[in-house]
Amino acid sequence: MEDNGGTANWIASDENAKTMLARIVVNQQSCLAFTRQLPPFHRVPLRAGNVVEIVGPSASAKSELLIQVAVNCILPKEWKGVRYGGSEGVVMLFDLDCRFDILRLSHCLCCRIHGACEHHGPPYSGNSETNNRPNEKLGSQTSSVLVTHLEDEMFRACMERFLYIRCYSSFEFLAALKTIRPQFQKAIEKHSNGVHLLMIDSISAFYWLDRASKSISMDNNASRRPLSLQVIWEVVVQELRHLLQINTMLVLATKPTIYSMTSSEYLANRDGRKWSSKSCEPSKYGNQSLQKAVNREYMPAVWQAFVTHRLLLGKSEEIMDSGSKKVPVYTSEWETPSLRFLDRFIVQDGDISLVT
Repeated sequence: MEDNGGTANWIASDENAKTMLARIVVNQQSCLAFTRQLPPFHRVPLRAGNVVEIVGPSASAKSELLIQVAVNCILPKEWKGVRYGGSEGVVMLFDLDCRFDILRLSHCLCCRIHGACEHHGPPYSGNSETNNRPNEKLGSQTSSVLVTHLEDEMFRACMERFLYIRCYSSFEFLAALKTIRPQFQKAIEKHSNGVHLLMIDSISAFYWLDRASKSISMDNNASRRPLSLQVIWEVVVQELRHLLQINTMLVLATKPTIYSMTSSEYLANRDGRKWSSKSCEPSKYGNQSLQKAVNREYMPAVWQAFVTHRLLLGKSEEIMDSGSKKVPVYTSEWETPSLRFLDRFIVQDGDISLVT
């Protein structure tokens, strides 16, 4: 029986091991380059496959941090002569608390695109002989229309690399994780590198509802475990591990704290002492037992073991002038790995800036 070389073609190698490893290493380094230039991720060398948990109280810039990371990822490094400084990667977001602001993401993306075009100067002609100097034949009105058209084209191309999934319960989240693999395959076929960044906002959105619910038996089948909080999170972590095997990527997950890092009332009740708003930050004194008491862990152990890095965020009482408006100052500290260093930063429409 003749197969016309079908078997030989099927087992033939497309590339050797050296080429494959070089391609993987280059792709991973390029797709995570945006984390090295964005505070507070510049402190820790993150790699594809890491799971970063961003922890903080309400209004501590957790979602803003996700937005800025997503914008840096979906923007290209350079396009039509304009340098944007991105990675041209694909971002997939699971919105579990249904509060992620897509309009805010669009606004920040537009600000970055417009800022890069303004920094580049007048629009350049597509002719290779004149692409090093402005197109003098274009009038001011025509030039403005061309810039707007280029910005709109770049915005659409970037938003095509942003995949948004909203879930309203743990069951929908599990269903999405189990059925999302075809989208990963499409992303790999279309963008070659697949999904670069997986974001979850917020990972504990259904925790308290699942904890208060009773275990659900599976049709009186003794061989199957009842669906409980522990089983749900075991399946969630298992599916996330499968996705990381299909497509190696960086995972960012936000999680609110039970107690704020600046909860002076809690600290005062704990040891009977008075704390000022500035001195009550545990990171400044290195009191690990106090820090663990304020930021008490409540997620299941299977999720805690899955997390490789943990970033603590907080909001200070300081207000700074940024151009024509006042912005709050936020704090960040890496708990895992423990760096014992507190960063202060502000969030703007275009980027995140450290405060010295």
